[in-house]
Amino acid sequence: MAIGSSTHKAAKYSVVCELSSLIRLDICMHPIDCAASPLDRYAYSVDTPCVRMRLTRLATPNGPVTGQYVDGVVYADDGRYEVGRDGSLLPPCTPSALYCVGRNFADTLEQMEYDRPEEPDFFIKPPTSLIGHGETIPYPTFTEELTYAGELAAVIDERCRSLTPDEVPDVVRGYTIMNDVDALDQAGRTARKAFDGSAPLGPWIETDVDPTAIDMWTDVSGDRRQESTTELMLFDPFEVISFLSERFTFSSGDVVAFGSPANPGLIEQGDSIEVTYDGIGTLYNSVGESL
Repeated sequence: MAIGSSTHKAAKYSVVCELSSLIRLDICMHPIDCAASPLDRYAYSVDTPCVRMRLTRLATPNGPVTGQYVDGVVYADDGRYEVGRDGSLLPPCTPSALYCVGRNFADTLEQMEYDRPEEPDFFIKPPTSLIGHGETIPYPTFTEELTYAGELAAVIDERCRSLTPDEVPDVVRGYTIMNDVDALDQAGRTARKAFDGSAPLGPWIETDVDPTAIDMWTDVSGDRRQESTTELMLFDPFEVISFLSERFTFSSGDVVAFGSPANPGLIEQGDSIEVTYDGIGTLYNSVGESL
């Protein structure tokens, strides 16, 4: 159930609605051709038309701005900002917590020799783990086994708890992409997964997508490491969010990530990681030196 007053979703995105008369929000048949920079091109699906309803945040010299991303430009309530020239993309929301589900694909259970869970198996990353699209993942000094996991993630739109699966779509702002960076040789999930820079998120929030039938793939320095579909999740996004809402009160901007298919191999300094969820986009980050 939502906590506090409820507002229709169309009203919540007043920036998008007010700008609809100024910018073209129709179908883009060749989205890659529209990209404004090498980083921008990673955010598009490759083969299918897309409706451009992408909400994002931009770091500018005067502070963060929030708006809609269209063709390399963020349209905010105080004007337009060109990505790259006027600022860089931030994580597209400001969560109080990132709720992450593991062991949610059968091939991951086989890879890690895990038992099949009877209910969603979860852990929490703190907001300090966040970095944005295009930022460098710092290679931690305390690990020699760093890996990746390309995950679909929902962004919660309002304070809520105790949801049924049928109620979940009404409280989800949209979907984005997270890379669950993992220091495999550390003891316990918090040590492995909750460190600074362990949650690249972005590049934006896609507000119109069916999360239960999305193809995904992950390339590490040009090598295809993951390829799957959200249809193979053991617990679908609506079931996961409902399950977690029995235990936690969600705040606006909180993130729920739904796990990753098998992710063979490690990542090293100098690697680039591109996580694609078709219809949402591609999250791009590189691996850099230790902090």
